[in-house]
Amino acid sequence: MNEAIRALQAAMERDGYVAEPAVATAVYLATEMRKPLLVEGEAGVGKTELAKVLARVLGTELIRLQCYEGLDANTALYEWNYQRQLLRLRIAEREPHDPAALEDLIFGREYLLERPLLRAITRRAGPPVLLVDEIDRADDGFEAFLLEVLSDFQVTVPELGTIAATHVPHVVLTSNRTREIGDALRRRCLYLYVEHPSFEKELRILRGKVPGLDERLARAITRFVQALRRRDLRKLPGVAETIDWAQALLRLRQDRLDAEVVGVTLGCLLKDEHDLRQTVDAALAELVAHASSPG
Repeated sequence: MNEAIRALQAAMERDGYVAEPAVATAVYLATEMRKPLLVEGEAGVGKTELAKVLARVLGTELIRLQCYEGLDANTALYEWNYQRQLLRLRIAEREPHDPAALEDLIFGREYLLERPLLRAITRRAGPPVLLVDEIDRADDGFEAFLLEVLSDFQVTVPELGTIAATHVPHVVLTSNRTREIGDALRRRCLYLYVEHPSFEKELRILRGKVPGLDERLARAITRFVQALRRRDLRKLPGVAETIDWAQALLRLRQDRLDAEVVGVTLGCLLKDEHDLRQTVDAALAELVAHASSPG
């Protein structure tokens, strides 16, 4: 593996993100080639955290655009501060003003409220990390608009003209695959698929994220969650849920797993009624016995 990639991998791990060579390589290439990185995977596998860690490693600002159904270009780009504009107009009523000059005044940059996409483009203190989170939740129209922005890294504000990026941002897009992303956007990006972690990786994450956790309990928690993911569940628990559960058991001063404690804390891991009903009684006892075994 390239020395620079190894250094990036080590820096990410020092910041609490355990990255395999494939992950570190994808992040390195995205930053070096200045191409967006599309990260797909199940919820809770660390896609959003990857962008946060990258911003910290690069020592730059993280600008996050959270996508949702109905998100439009204006909301993602900019809005005018109508209250300040109206106030300026009222002040101007007391003074003689040329109408054209007044229009230029109230549509100046100081009255522009920059939303995430525009702020990422106009940032002057070096390139930020732009996180476009859960792009699969936005509709096709916004995806097409985003593709245009990512191609040129410039936007047009009718009242101000075209604004080009001062520094091209590092872009990370995440998707939970609730909707298929279009081929045009995929071709524009480098691609990374993040799976649920292996036993050893998840154990390393627990050691780093939950200091003070007993090693035996950490192994039991990891075995339990790994076995739980092999069951027929609607929503598999992610690493974030594993960490939450470990912190909960730590606060309950548990040093081992037993069926009673697991049963009352299962809501830390499972967030669906069907899954909770599927993981009771005999199934729960079996999972606890497996997790508690020394193998």
